[in-house]
Amino acid sequence: MSFTTRQHFEIKNVIISAGTHGNEMSGIEAVAQWQNNPSPLHEALPSAHIGLTLANKPAVKARVRYVDEDLNRQFSQAKLNMSVAENAPNEVKIAHDFNAEFGPKGQSKTDFCIDIHNTTSNMGPTLIVLENDEFNQQLARFVKSVMPHSVILVEDYQAFADFGYLCTVATKGVMVEVGPQLQGALRASVYQQTVDMSLAILRFIELYNTQTIPNLGPVQAYRFGLEVAYPTNSQKQKTAMIHPNLDGKDFAPLLPQQPCFIDFTGKDLLWEGNASYPHFIGEAAYDHLNIAFATADKCLF
Repeated sequence: MSFTTRQHFEIKNVIISAGTHGNEMSGIEAVAQWQNNPSPLHEALPSAHIGLTLANKPAVKARVRYVDEDLNRQFSQAKLNMSVAENAPNEVKIAHDFNAEFGPKGQSKTDFCIDIHNTTSNMGPTLIVLENDEFNQQLARFVKSVMPHSVILVEDYQAFADFGYLCTVATKGVMVEVGPQLQGALRASVYQQTVDMSLAILRFIELYNTQTIPNLGPVQAYRFGLEVAYPTNSQKQKTAMIHPNLDGKDFAPLLPQQPCFIDFTGKDLLWEGNASYPHFIGEAAYDHLNIAFATADKCLF
């Protein structure tokens, strides 16, 4: 299937998924509202069927990120090819069921997936794209044109099919990531940005299907670099926190020798890498993994 102007593939089946993490409330509430009144979805994208789903219902019910394991890491082809034991983790079973209903990955009945997430980090409305191709470039440019304050984050360090993300069950997929919002809470501004970005994506798909995409030039984006761990001691205990000068400054430049951590005695720890653009700064869901933030390089996309 090609998404280029040389061989146009019309997108006929779209799913909007929320509750992949059961305590990220904007998408969960948006899906509930759209289930009650789907007209905004159909007005944005009349040429395709749009399905709505809560991916991890047990986690949503319990208002936890996941029950046993992170669902958004279960969709690699290798994991989906494994047999599922009766005592398998909750999210392993859900991933296989989701793949059977909306996939199967690699030969999917779903043309496009929007998977909605929240972050506790100050990332604003961020569109995460996983491929550097014409379709995703045009999508990013359109979203940026209608939401100038939005952020484009490019994670293309491996092939789309190699990711374990839920949205890769579809032929094409993206993640909507909006923050800051506390886990289990709902902020009006974050909710509205989530809705706005999701509808903008649907509007783009309609333009794509009707081959009426406006001619837009490259936009500023950020390409994922690496994850940065908190400093720890020999007992793997944290020895420092996010520095106040960095906290809440997602996608602002972090320059060499600027403070990025502060230890428990008040000593600044300086950034020893190249100039970068941190994001997911202090994300609560990554704390147990000892991830302090991720880096990115600025690029045109």
